Amino acid sequence: MSKAEMKNRILTLSAAVALATSALALVPVGVAQAQQAAPAADAKAAATADAFIKSLTGDVMAAVKADKTLQSGDIRKVVSLVDAKILPFVNFQRMTASAVGKNWRQATPDQQKRLQEEFKSLLIYTYAGAVQQVRDQQVEVKPSRGRPEDTDQVVRTLVKGKGDPIQLDYRVEKAGDGWKIYDVNVMGAWLVQTYQSSFAQEVSASGIDGLIAKLAERNKQLANRKPA
Repeated sequence: MSKAEMKNRILTLSAAVALATSALALVPVGVAQAQQAAPAADAKAAATADAFIKSLTGDVMAAVKADKTLQSGDIRKVVSLVDAKILPFVNFQRMTASAVGKNWRQATPDQQKRLQEEFKSLLIYTYAGAVQQVRDQQVEVKPSRGRPEDTDQVVRTLVKGKGDPIQLDYRVEKAGDGWKIYDVNVMGAWLVQTYQSSFAQEVSASGIDGLIAKLAERNKQLANRKPA
């Protein structure tokens, strides 16, 4: 796959994830704690992985559909939404470490921290752009293939709206009394695996600091982008 094809795949994947409220976008550093709100009670209390995903996606989709400023891509409102309804339900450290791959172990604690900060900022900016497209989509949770006692499961869903349905699967892990997401599959491509390839190329070319710089550059571009 060429660099251009990889870039297009990542952008398409990220946008589809955002449209389906995949819970992959996390609040960037510096957001005031006062913006935080309690997580969705139903998602937090969900006993099964399927019920967790159904509650979480339904709650976020409803919030977006009811708020014109969210639909316009207002970054502050998107940050607040993500912080309140999505952040508590993602194992983001595991996701970032998996995306960086074997190079994660070579990174210093400070580099790991900076990677997480830049990666979550990248995802929230992508989310802000894609959330403008949320209108009449519905999320259908498919019957579970896992056993009730499984602590690591894949939840399969379809995002339905205009055009063909979007396949969206979640890898979730048991976390205390609830669940957390650590990867998402959009139309046959797992998000972490997709980022692994592009991140490995960047680290090979310019090291861990080069990857951090590339992510920071992209985030700066996205931060200065005006809503459509």
